[in-house]
Amino acid sequence: MTTPAIPNQRKIFDRREIASRIEALAQAHGDKSRQPVVDLLKQALEGGRRELEGRLEAQPSAGHAIAGGYSFLIDQLVRVIHEYVTQHTYPAPNRSAGERLAIMAVGGYGRSEMAPHSDVDIAFLVGERRNAWCEQVVEAMLYILWDLGLKVGHSTRTIDEAIRLAKEDLTIRTALLEGRYVWGDRDLYAEGGRRYTSDVVRGNERAFLAQKLDERNARHKRMGDSRYVVEPNVKDGKGGLRDLQTLYWIGKFIHRVSSASELVDVGLMTRNEYRSFRRAERFLLAVRSHMHIITGRAEDRLTFDLQRQVATRMNFADRPGQRAVERFMQFYFLQAKRVGSLTGVFLAHIEDDLAQRSARRGFFAGFKPKPRMVKGYRVFGGRIAAPSDDWFAKDPVRLIELFQLAEAEQLEIHPETMRQAGRDAKLIDAAIREDARANALFLDLLCGRNDPEMVLRWMNETGVFGRFVPDFGKVNAQMQFDMYHHYTVDEHTIRAIGLLNQIEKGELKQDHPRATRLIHKVNSRRVAYVAALLHDIAKGRGGDHSELGAEIAEELCPRFGLSDGETELVAWLVLNHLLMSHTAQKRDLTDPKTIEDYVGQVQSIERLRHLAILTAVDIRAVGPGTWNSWKGQLLGELYDASAERLRLGHMRHGRKEKVAARKAEVAQLLGDKAALVEEHGNSFGDAYWIAEPVDIAALNLVHYDAARKMQHELSVHCEYYEARGATLVTVIAADHPGLFYRIAGGIHLAGGNIIDARIHTSRTGWAMDNFLVQDPHCAPFREEQQLDRLKKSIADALANRIDLMPKLAQRPLPHSRSKAFDVSPRVLFDNKASNRFTVIEVNARDRPALLNRLARVLFEQRLVVHSAHVTNYGERAADTFYVTDLTGDKLAEGERQNRLEARLVEAAGDAMQARLEEA
Repeated sequence: MTTPAIPNQRKIFDRREIASRIEALAQAHGDKSRQPVVDLLKQALEGGRRELEGRLEAQPSAGHAIAGGYSFLIDQLVRVIHEYVTQHTYPAPNRSAGERLAIMAVGGYGRSEMAPHSDVDIAFLVGERRNAWCEQVVEAMLYILWDLGLKVGHSTRTIDEAIRLAKEDLTIRTALLEGRYVWGDRDLYAEGGRRYTSDVVRGNERAFLAQKLDERNARHKRMGDSRYVVEPNVKDGKGGLRDLQTLYWIGKFIHRVSSASELVDVGLMTRNEYRSFRRAERFLLAVRSHMHIITGRAEDRLTFDLQRQVATRMNFADRPGQRAVERFMQFYFLQAKRVGSLTGVFLAHIEDDLAQRSARRGFFAGFKPKPRMVKGYRVFGGRIAAPSDDWFAKDPVRLIELFQLAEAEQLEIHPETMRQAGRDAKLIDAAIREDARANALFLDLLCGRNDPEMVLRWMNETGVFGRFVPDFGKVNAQMQFDMYHHYTVDEHTIRAIGLLNQIEKGELKQDHPRATRLIHKVNSRRVAYVAALLHDIAKGRGGDHSELGAEIAEELCPRFGLSDGETELVAWLVLNHLLMSHTAQKRDLTDPKTIEDYVGQVQSIERLRHLAILTAVDIRAVGPGTWNSWKGQLLGELYDASAERLRLGHMRHGRKEKVAARKAEVAQLLGDKAALVEEHGNSFGDAYWIAEPVDIAALNLVHYDAARKMQHELSVHCEYYEARGATLVTVIAADHPGLFYRIAGGIHLAGGNIIDARIHTSRTGWAMDNFLVQDPHCAPFREEQQLDRLKKSIADALANRIDLMPKLAQRPLPHSRSKAFDVSPRVLFDNKASNRFTVIEVNARDRPALLNRLARVLFEQRLVVHSAHVTNYGERAADTFYVTDLTGDKLAEGERQNRLEARLVEAAGDAMQARLEEA
């Protein structure tokens, strides 16, 4: 865009010296000089790359200088190759009018924005089609470039052909727009430039803008449609280099600018915005160069493993509460955010500019509709605008009022006003933050009934949000270095507020029926929105973000205008915002002690309602696919059991009555097979009838009856279980030690992930084990072929027809890039979570064989597993087991627990995985 000055150019490529050495080789070897010349150029290319890599290491953020340096290196190569070919391979002393050749750099090469392994895009302009000399020269040059290992994109066209194709094809039109003269016939190049302006550009400005915006939107959709995706594409992602380039292309096409700095001269950017543009561009170019050097190829996706390496190369260091990689990515997202706000203002300016041009022509030329006024603001064409440049300086509270009015009146904000708000955000000081009117306006915006998510995002992009709520400013663009969270903390928070708004309007009733009902039953909707805003506000500070966040809530809520009761409830919700999801996903919900402990912490139906709503939006706002029917089912069961307990003060029935009621429900569900309850019901103890849902118990009895009548030693039944978004796998077999871990191994080997398991033994010695299984993409197995594979794999594992351990070790990790993270296994024992069982929770790196390995250790330590519950958080898994010893007692603290902990840590560790892979 703006070609940087390259210092010490001859250290990169000394063209005079190389040209004289080529001349000497040509003289010495004559027509056999090609290979020695290629060898010389290879050395020169490698030397230039080494020099530039050294410069990047010395100045890790010098993106423009490095990108320009690589373009300069290729320029010099192309020039000496052209001279060698035209002087020694195909000399033509007296060229005809058709024997004209100009070499143009296009694409990133044309913009002087080359990364180390970027493609070399060259356009050859020729005087006439099918000219033998031009074709020979182009072919000879290309073969030398290919022999140097360069990836070359090329075209050979006359001016007429180039202009015709540019009119037809947006990609060619864009490529020629940024074409840069490299070598050859300069007059031919200049003529092409004039023809392009007169024949392609003039009169097509609006069409080019529309096409470029469509292309940008399609690219964003393909790349994740958020500039806060945690593995961003530096080149094509939202807020990346391509967005900056799009601004330049549009500015150049419409205003004929030749460099990005001229966008200031034509009024599309202020001087400060241009400086921001260059800063973001410099940083992104540097990041991309580091990525190419680390990988040795053209890599544009900033993956988790690359993030750490680039952060180190760019000299980011750890700080209390924030790792170097998180600080690096926070800076990255701040640049991407800046690109986003620049893009919005720029494009709105262009649209206004084009609208004014067309308004100056035609029948209604000069007609200007009068804007309406809303509280002193001008409203015109669906946009709200500040009436004067000093509007916010006169009363900085208006910086909050602007966004509140935009949300309430469903208006966009004029780009010039967005620019003013960004410029004047610094006027928000401690006095404005404590201003009652400002806080009331902010609360109205936060709890807006139209689209608070969109307007809060605008407020965040201008910097007003972070200035008014400094604690929110601290999590601005902050990422969490893991595979579970898809977005930065601020983006996750704004999405959660948007989801809450959608739930309140009934737009997510199908996925969140319970939350949709509850939001209209809570006493204060303000509490729900403020809790969504503050639940993650203390992330990145070191310490427990829930505890620190609750302290922040106690300070901020009174400032926002919440009552003492509302403040207490918000602080409690922030402190306990993970309680419901952890209880539902990591504990046995059929164990009365689980509900008792949970209700003991919640204590009121109002808290329960709010926590259920906050949990739903928090999980869903993590990213696509994190909310599913299984999580919805678990949270629903926990809510219903807790609500019943809170209403009645005790469980509705005692154990005996509950078992009798369950059996009656199962009999009703079985219809004409109701006698099976009487026939087999007493074969299974009370624990079975309390643990299993009614529909599963009905299926189990039919299966058990058929297996016993057919005298099957092993019977496996698989079916899609729609209510829980998983596949139900029931195994009936003669009970024996190690049965559970072998079944788990068989399921893993068939490609299944166990998310829940309940293990039962009949009084006659038959095991009845129920597993809920999903594939690696969290989807159920449905196809007959998949279900048959599950059955066969379980049968093979139980019959010892396969050696499970090495087979399972060979299966790839569910997340191929999870090795980029440090995940140390951790084991927790809890004898208070259940009256009958010891609860063991193992947190470790997620891998297909994890449950099998842990279950085997429990078997070898002579423990009985009664239920297992599996939760995944990206690269991490949390496997929870309810166990007793062989006598049915809990596992007491002491040497045995310590020995078991050591064995479980070893089984879950990476060292064990490495040993098994080698074996």
